[in-house]
Amino acid sequence: MKIKYLFLVSFVFAVFNASAQTPKKKVSPVLLTAAAPATASAELPRPKLVVGIVVDQMRWDYLYRFYDRYQSNGFKRLLNEGFSCENTQVDYIPTFTAPGHTCIYTGSVPAIHGIAGNDFIIQATGKSVYCTEDTTVKTVGSSSRAGEMSPRNLLTSTVTDELRLATNFRSKVIGIALKDRGGILPAGHTGNAAYWFDDKTGNWITSTYYMKELPQWVKDFNDQKLAETYLKQDWTPLYPVNTYVQTLPDESKYEGKFKGTDAPTLPVKTSAIYKSYGLGLIRSTPYGNTISLDLAVAAINGEQLGQHDVTDFLALSLSSTDYIGHQFGVNAVEIEDTYLRLDRELAAFFTYMDAKVGKGNYTVFLTADHGAAHNTAFLHDHGIPADVWDDGAVRDSLNKFLLNKYKVEKLVISLGNYQVNFNNATIKYAQLNKDAIIKDCIDYLQQQRGIAFAVDMQHAESASIPEELRTRIVNGYSREHSGDIQIILQPGWFTGHGSGDSGPTGTTHGTWNPYDTHIPLVFMGWGINHGHLNRETHMTDIAATVAALLHIQAPNGSIGKPISEVLK
Repeated sequence: MKIKYLFLVSFVFAVFNASAQTPKKKVSPVLLTAAAPATASAELPRPKLVVGIVVDQMRWDYLYRFYDRYQSNGFKRLLNEGFSCENTQVDYIPTFTAPGHTCIYTGSVPAIHGIAGNDFIIQATGKSVYCTEDTTVKTVGSSSRAGEMSPRNLLTSTVTDELRLATNFRSKVIGIALKDRGGILPAGHTGNAAYWFDDKTGNWITSTYYMKELPQWVKDFNDQKLAETYLKQDWTPLYPVNTYVQTLPDESKYEGKFKGTDAPTLPVKTSAIYKSYGLGLIRSTPYGNTISLDLAVAAINGEQLGQHDVTDFLALSLSSTDYIGHQFGVNAVEIEDTYLRLDRELAAFFTYMDAKVGKGNYTVFLTADHGAAHNTAFLHDHGIPADVWDDGAVRDSLNKFLLNKYKVEKLVISLGNYQVNFNNATIKYAQLNKDAIIKDCIDYLQQQRGIAFAVDMQHAESASIPEELRTRIVNGYSREHSGDIQIILQPGWFTGHGSGDSGPTGTTHGTWNPYDTHIPLVFMGWGINHGHLNRETHMTDIAATVAALLHIQAPNGSIGKPISEVLK
């Protein structure tokens, strides 16, 4: 069956018919040729547009694992025209989506910016908080509550905030992601808008933090009902399945299947199952990336990004790679197919920007918020130590241990984010010695299978552990939002993934190990050298490098340094 690419159709329409929403800004034929690099300001050279692309859960090695089948203008263009920082590391633990996106755009770490996880516990009250939740705002674009979100929990500025400040708020900043946190946190406090996907309606929505009503171009985009259109096409492999040699044979026991299907194999008849799932099923297919790129094109057209006398910024996060990775794991045909599809769509997106903004007039960087581990059962079956850590069972046994000693129930609320979160209100009410409790918990945990270290957050700098771990623990510890003890598992161990009849399926992330912390970082376009760098760089360096490129102040919590080799 011939695969339809509505993304490519929308690209061709955008290039050759100009934007219907802005008839006065037709694409000049001159832009269809290789234009000489231009600047957004006659006084200070800057790119017309910066596009930050975060590929959720993209391991660094995906740049090369599927390289032989990438097209010439997608990932290969980034590598062959741009500058690749080959050894970029996440500076902290735990490694999750919200702190990852926040670190990229703030140049800071949870100890400073406060986003300690996707969810975290307010230590003073014991209340669990979602990173971008905000009940003071309302949904715009849907009747659901999915829009009750804002960046209010973020304690620092972002590089996008600093761009707005530097241009007296004339620069436009737009954040886009299926996940609310992937759009909101990069757009910062002053972004013109952030848009995310609403499973209930299939619409792209926002909140009253940004606006009272969706712009007409977003309404027009929603009216196309693209989520349903894509799901009706089914997820068919781009190439014959037997040619996917970089992954396991299809129907691996390490993969999680969709409800309503017989096996975790391609093709997936999304047309037959999406009504029982809802339109949110698109998140777990490559079409989630497609529709996100579609909206990015619509945003560039609708907001005329890159057409102003100051630099604009589009912060785009591609979330489906994370959902697919969690379900199928690192070694699945579905992952290989997803990245080969994404490669084609990035190529089309770059070609569109060449025409719309002008080749050499925009800067793009591509990175990830974290990586992912191999499936634990897969590693075990190949003789590599690995296993699943049951945090719920450990929490219950730890509480039982503490009850026997202190005669108080449920002193531990959660082991979420690989941290011990105590019921501080109960400890205070019962007049217990918290330091003694922490010591007892550390002694107990370090006797448990799979735990390499249990570290007192307040005294991490003196812990008898490798320096790399000490630094990441200190950087990841938010006094207000993190637990009191950081748990470090043995390599190959993790928690938080599903289980099938033959053992655990899929994968996850969150630890200090290279498979979670070694991320891709590639720059391309205006002001960027061509080359690569093998010395260690850091996630915190990204915002500092972009700030140096734009000649603006670094975010107010940034601890990163510009990667000077990247910049012309």
